[in-house]
Amino acid sequence: MSINHLHIAIIMDGNRRYAKKRGLSVDCGHRRGADKIEEILDWCIELKIKELTLYTFSTENFKRKKDEVNFLMHLFQERFHRLIDDERVSKNRIKIRFIGKISMLPKKVRDEISAVEKKTARFSGYFLNFAIAYGGRQEILDAAREIARKAASGKINPERINEKVFESYLLLKSKPDIVIRTAGDLRTSNFLPWQSAYSEWFFLKNSWPEFRKSSLKKIISEFRERKRNFGR
Repeated sequence: MSINHLHIAIIMDGNRRYAKKRGLSVDCGHRRGADKIEEILDWCIELKIKELTLYTFSTENFKRKKDEVNFLMHLFQERFHRLIDDERVSKNRIKIRFIGKISMLPKKVRDEISAVEKKTARFSGYFLNFAIAYGGRQEILDAAREIARKAASGKINPERINEKVFESYLLLKSKPDIVIRTAGDLRTSNFLPWQSAYSEWFFLKNSWPEFRKSSLKKIISEFRERKRNFGR
């Protein structure tokens, strides 16, 4: 596969462990993680990686301490607002989408999300997806419910429901070629369970704020050496 058609998805794990190891506040760890997103956006443009999907905040993350969740919401609002006037976005025509239960987020965050999506709706140079208030099983359940409603009303013939039809009801239609998880844990954490069924997974020991361009390039190089049979 040509490198410029790659879709990379990342579980950005380890902000809190990064902070604890260095005697920093949890808030500082999350800020370092947000800064890393700025860096990887530059790397993806440089390496001509067509699509990037970032696991930004899961539905389960709402169960964290209230102060931490509130800080993250303010951080999201701040960083999403930056994207509206980010020269990289307009210059490289980056289409930005947010997938998840957006209604669960505070209004100020939703407003920034709406503004970013509206500003970039017609772009098609690159694609940047933020999975926020996202849960993979919930995405599948919601798609199944919508299909069931249409089948019950006669709008869909149940015999014609195949993978392609089902995928059209998912929040993210594209499939990542590569999924990266930082910080050492060896689990998928409900991230894109349908879309990543045949993705190549890479698990790194370093935390998300420690992620380096050299690691990204090494992963891409290894990916290109792997033989993908897609179950055949």
